[in-house]
Amino acid sequence: MGDGPDIAVLHRLRLAKDVMDRDWAEPLDVAAVAARAGYSPYHFVRLFRDAYGETPGRYLARRRIERSKDLLRSADLTVTDICMRVGFSSLGTFCTRFKQMEGMTPTQFRAGARRTAPDPVPGCFVMFWAGGFRA
Repeated sequence: MGDGPDIAVLHRLRLAKDVMDRDWAEPLDVAAVAARAGYSPYHFVRLFRDAYGETPGRYLARRRIERSKDLLRSADLTVTDICMRVGFSSLGTFCTRFKQMEGMTPTQFRAGARRTAPDPVPGCFVMFWAGGFRA
């Protein structure tokens, strides 16, 4: 027998990870994701970290930062719009996490990425395509 989680635990953790992968832009908290896996929040965090090498919060933040990088490169949206669109509720938290993970601010990242990138997609098209406008 190995030191890692068994197959049943991994299956339940994968269900929770799928929720984060699918609903990363939605307001998600550890308790809701843990409940999806059938664990208490504290037990879930320990199991998730053991299985995937990072906490669920860190994983979700990384997914959101990855998506924000795509939007910073390609969309003509403000940093605040991007922050909210990828699921952060605070611009300060978004900028702090972005700098921790990428070594620069979102604005610095955008400036560097746009030097060689094509013109950005207008924000109104991005919002319409992503369902940001209600009919």
